[in-house]
Amino acid sequence: MSSKQEKLDALHKAMSKCKKCALRKGCFQVVPGSGSAQAKIMFIGEAPGGKEDEIGIPFIGSSGKFLDEMLEIIKLKRDDVYIANIVKCRPPKNRDPRRKEKEACWPWLIDQIKMIKPKLIVTLGRHSMDLFLPDQKISQAHGKAMNQEIKGIGRQTFYTLYHPFAALCNGKIRKDLIKDFKQIPKVIERIKDSTSSSRGEK
Repeated sequence: MSSKQEKLDALHKAMSKCKKCALRKGCFQVVPGSGSAQAKIMFIGEAPGGKEDEIGIPFIGSSGKFLDEMLEIIKLKRDDVYIANIVKCRPPKNRDPRRKEKEACWPWLIDQIKMIKPKLIVTLGRHSMDLFLPDQKISQAHGKAMNQEIKGIGRQTFYTLYHPFAALCNGKIRKDLIKDFKQIPKVIERIKDSTSSSRGEK
């Protein structure tokens, strides 16, 4: 029987052959995701940029370096988490992903979530948040954990953060993002406590 990581790797391979939307024609390669199949935390951004398209790994450019720094703050590494984007191919000139492009990639993202079964999904940026929490405004939702029923995966806990790129461009957002990021371990602990309580554990 294949291990969970082997099954995730197979899913990545299947994604790499995807041609469901026009984005594939204009990018170098599909960028499925990276990290541990056993991850308790899954980070979901918007779309690959130029460096990601070149290397094939999400969040590998300047935003990724900042994300790595924040992971170190909470004593985690990339290998401890899983990182993906809502759109797996780079949009032309790094424009915002369009609705049809998000819809084309949605089944892949659902498969990733179902396979990994993260305790917490951290959305990075407005587009990622809108996909799961469409009624929220990121200026009000950032730094808050919310439970949402999502078709295909059931009830899931989400934690909204500003996108690291926005933080690199705006000092106030940077402070907010670092502050919110530091709360992730506490959010995980609350999820654990809630799960234990629901099972009647002491």
